[in-house]
Amino acid sequence: MPSLKRLLRWLAIAILGLGVLGALTLATLYFVVSARLPDVQTLRDIEMQEPLYVYASDGRLMALFGETRRYPVQIDEVPDQVKQAFIAIEDARFYDHHGIDYRGVARAVWLLATTSDQRVPGGSTITQQVARQFFLSSEYSYTRKFAEMLLALKMERELSKDEILELYLNKSFFGNRAYGVAAAAEFYYGKTLDQLTLEESAVLASIPKFPSSGNPITNPERARIRRDYVMVRMRELGYIDEAAEREGKATAMHARPHERPVEVYAPYVAEMVRQEMIARYGGDVLTKGYHVTTTIDPRHQAAAEASLRQGLVAYDHRYGWSGAEQSFELGADEDAATAAERLRGMPAQSGLRPAVVLRSGDGTAEVVLADGTTVTLDAESSAWTRRAPSALVERGDVVRVRRVETPAQAPDDDAAPAPEPEVSWLLGQLPRAQGTIISMEYDTGALHALVGGFSFAGQKFNRATQARRQPGSAFKPFIFSAALEKGFTPASIVPDAPVVFRMRRGQDWRPGNADGRFMGPMQLRNALALSRNLVSVRVLDAIGVDYARRYISHFGFDESELPPNLSISLGTPSLTPLDVTRGYAVFANGGFRVTPWFISEVRDRNGEVVFEANPAQACRGCGSGARPGQPVAQAQRHVVDGFNFGPAAPAAAAPEPEPEPAPEAETAATDAADEDGIVLREADDAEFIVAPRAIDERVAWQMVSMMRDVVQRGTGTAARALKRDDVGGKTGSTNDYRDAWFVGFGGDLVTTVWVGRDDNRSLGRREYGGRAALPIWIDYMGVALEDQPPMPHDRPEGLVEVSVSAGGRLLPPGSGGRTEYVKAEDLERMAAEVDDGFDDAMPPEEVFDIF
Repeated sequence: MPSLKRLLRWLAIAILGLGVLGALTLATLYFVVSARLPDVQTLRDIEMQEPLYVYASDGRLMALFGETRRYPVQIDEVPDQVKQAFIAIEDARFYDHHGIDYRGVARAVWLLATTSDQRVPGGSTITQQVARQFFLSSEYSYTRKFAEMLLALKMERELSKDEILELYLNKSFFGNRAYGVAAAAEFYYGKTLDQLTLEESAVLASIPKFPSSGNPITNPERARIRRDYVMVRMRELGYIDEAAEREGKATAMHARPHERPVEVYAPYVAEMVRQEMIARYGGDVLTKGYHVTTTIDPRHQAAAEASLRQGLVAYDHRYGWSGAEQSFELGADEDAATAAERLRGMPAQSGLRPAVVLRSGDGTAEVVLADGTTVTLDAESSAWTRRAPSALVERGDVVRVRRVETPAQAPDDDAAPAPEPEVSWLLGQLPRAQGTIISMEYDTGALHALVGGFSFAGQKFNRATQARRQPGSAFKPFIFSAALEKGFTPASIVPDAPVVFRMRRGQDWRPGNADGRFMGPMQLRNALALSRNLVSVRVLDAIGVDYARRYISHFGFDESELPPNLSISLGTPSLTPLDVTRGYAVFANGGFRVTPWFISEVRDRNGEVVFEANPAQACRGCGSGARPGQPVAQAQRHVVDGFNFGPAAPAAAAPEPEPEPAPEAETAATDAADEDGIVLREADDAEFIVAPRAIDERVAWQMVSMMRDVVQRGTGTAARALKRDDVGGKTGSTNDYRDAWFVGFGGDLVTTVWVGRDDNRSLGRREYGGRAALPIWIDYMGVALEDQPPMPHDRPEGLVEVSVSAGGRLLPPGSGGRTEYVKAEDLERMAAEVDDGFDDAMPPEEVFDIF
């Protein structure tokens, strides 16, 4: 008996020792692990990854950027039904335990001991999952599990249950790039959380366990089994009754992808926003949840997209069918579904869908689209080619088709449902030419619309900002304005006659007119209206190339981009369409150089404004410190790729001439001025910032008057269809018809259209700006100027009304002639000239040596 007592005593001592040793081990492990635990208070300020949102000026969504779909919600925005579904399947005792569910842990330990599985279900509460999601790796080890449990206990002491559940619902991954329950509800059902049914809530709750392999799109059957189990648990926990459970289980699975709808289509602008936000805020801007509002007008943007697309298609149809894009060797037994697979990765472009020809004959052709839909093309579908489809395509050819809906005639009975529109399919092709359209407010530089090409899906290259093309005759207004500054007037006579320039190496340059004819002596106004090349060359020769380059640089062009020779009179500089638009804005706004911009406001994820645009603007009647004809320095504002984004850090100012005194009204309102004499104030004050003056406002007025004549009686007469007296502009074409332009203004807008080929090949004979570009401009401006007041054209001080003869000479008052407006300082010179009759004889060819 004593030996038994001794044995029991030693056994008790051993057990006690092991217990103490275990306790010491656990304590040591606790202190070692707990010392490394992160501060859970940081979860209160955690920033979930959110995409970059881009909106049009009216707040409609224009684009979403970022790999992560996540729309964080507050816990009080989550319906009880949704919370109950997650609690039922993930952690039924969530509101009862203190971070660790000891029953679940015991069950997990038992399964580990009684099965051969290395991973067993149960044991992890919602709190532990949050701890793992935010702070720990997914490594499966006892040390990590212990750290997870300690962190869960710490979280429960410092955070409320609702805070923990909110973190879980916003952080969990639901497959298909959807993070958080709000993003999952939108993607799978196209709904907000408060619109979800019981069945849909149960489906969402079942996803986080198997987000990739068990979501309702990739594996609907597995998702259905999980959904039903969620509703069983909800009924067992008293959240729903049996009737609701039966109804939910009887509902068919109906989840499908729902991308957040883009309400305003402007992909080129959206990409510009993305690039500029990265330049401004860094590479992680796509995960910070910024909300960017742009200056884009949705109605103007839609009109620009439609007019450019229709104009390029109309141009392309003039040159007939260009043939199939490519051809596949289809097997004899290859069906429509197999053929459709060949189109994978081939995007639709501006409504033109790719299709594979399955059959061609008997005047028709049968094609299959990428989604497996088969369409029969008849003779009407290819009427624009004047040939039947069977004469154009063969089996295996890849072609483009466009779906057209024609509204059906409404029934006489108002109570009857509206009939479905009639659907037809037209044979099409991708245009051989490309183009761009840019429209902006000329007073502020705010972009209203921009389209960088026929299709962003086809090519991301933005021709509005990246293509450098020769403007041709569209550059002449800059030459003529330099001449007006030098003392020429709109009535000045310059011969449209042959001229030869002899260069150093013995070559002769004989510039000519597009029509090959000469019209003799003519006024500058008429020369611009009729786009006479030789007049432009002679004018530039008279005022001097060096002077003209310096003067034209005030419009915002880099002087180094302007060739130092007479060829610039014919528009040889390589410029972006946006540069040209900016230059024409100077004419329209009274002589001020504004900077194009397109971001009006940036807010962070909390709705706080982090940037608000306050750009420099034109101010008719205001001075801005810089004198026309003198270099004008860059304003002190943050500029990325030529776009005004906001105030930048001050830079060292280059020495500048003393500015002329500003008008009293301006100096009274001046807080500070930069080297341009621009009034600068903080954006928060919303004060007016005057843009730098580029040219004399009188010259700007004269040029607007002359460019209105281009529309009224010159190369742009087609624009008279707009029936507006305030419309003006200039056509532009280059050698061999490689570029076609129309740049003009009306209302409060200046708009540029360019058409050309990316490979710089010819557009085709007689594809002038008035034929290829102007119709696009007219279609757009017809929409943009609707209900817009006319462009102001009040004559500035310093312009004198005079009568001039056909020979450009000043006539006495009341003696007839045509009314013209000239600068006051030019009047004395005109008065000294005697009108001895207008000699319109063709002058002989002149020869000049160029040294």
